[in-house]
Amino acid sequence: MGLTEVEQFLDNQKKNIEEQLPTYISHLSAPNIIKDAMHYSLEAGGKRIRPLLLLGTLHSFGKDEGIGIPTACAIEMIHTYSLIHDDLPSMDDDDLRRGKPTNHKVFGEAIAILAGDALLTYSFQIISETMKDQISPEKKLLLITELAKASGPEGMVGGQVADMKGEGAVLNLEELEYIHRHKTGKLLAYSVIAGAILADATSEQLEKLTQFAHHLGLAFQIRDDILDIEGTEVVLGKPVGSDTGNHKNTYPALLTLEGAKEKLTFHIDEAKRFLYSVDMKHDILDYMCNLIASRDH
Repeated sequence: MGLTEVEQFLDNQKKNIEEQLPTYISHLSAPNIIKDAMHYSLEAGGKRIRPLLLLGTLHSFGKDEGIGIPTACAIEMIHTYSLIHDDLPSMDDDDLRRGKPTNHKVFGEAIAILAGDALLTYSFQIISETMKDQISPEKKLLLITELAKASGPEGMVGGQVADMKGEGAVLNLEELEYIHRHKTGKLLAYSVIAGAILADATSEQLEKLTQFAHHLGLAFQIRDDILDIEGTEVVLGKPVGSDTGNHKNTYPALLTLEGAKEKLTFHIDEAKRFLYSVDMKHDILDYMCNLIASRDH
């Protein structure tokens, strides 16, 4: 695929995800207030990097992207739940998310917490109930198990705890990488792993793609840290310098801004090295590496 075709593919898949997400909420038999709060944060936009990684992986193996839509939406729901909870006063205490008032500013803290809880639990229901004729029960169980690992205490939640505990302390590079490998990287890596599982990848291919996603996840977080210094509030949709204000450990703080940029390049190069060691199409995932390395929000 040429560059224009890759961009068109990703644009079409992003639109598809954004069309599908509200349908899952509208079908729920639940109080309108919780549905409204769930929908509010889901429709706030964003890059949809995780769903696109899953669908891009499927495409790279020559598989129908349609079989990945439910799992891709489930991943986005878990990511959105984490953002709702991150923004709470007891966590990062943010007023803006993607240029809009945060969930608890609109619906109150109690509903925001419950909206996050609902998105988290509903995501597993979506995987278990959909695509009954196309995905085996064994494959669904594997998808659910790996998602629980990526988002739970061994993954995103564990990374968030380590991040909170590290505030105000001076961490070394290994400790900082632990935080970001778990807080951000595990769910991002799951997106690639889920695509590979759905595509019937071999164990060797799965291992290499896991390494690819590991480096991509760290690159994503490093770029995020850089943007907290170099970005603008209008583009980012949230206050610049919030990491510094919250006394968070970041790559620029540990390595200097220039050192962080060098580390970003290293992880992108390593991600591509593992990517190109897998016998599959590489254009879409290669493009997404470049996108993550150069994104401005």
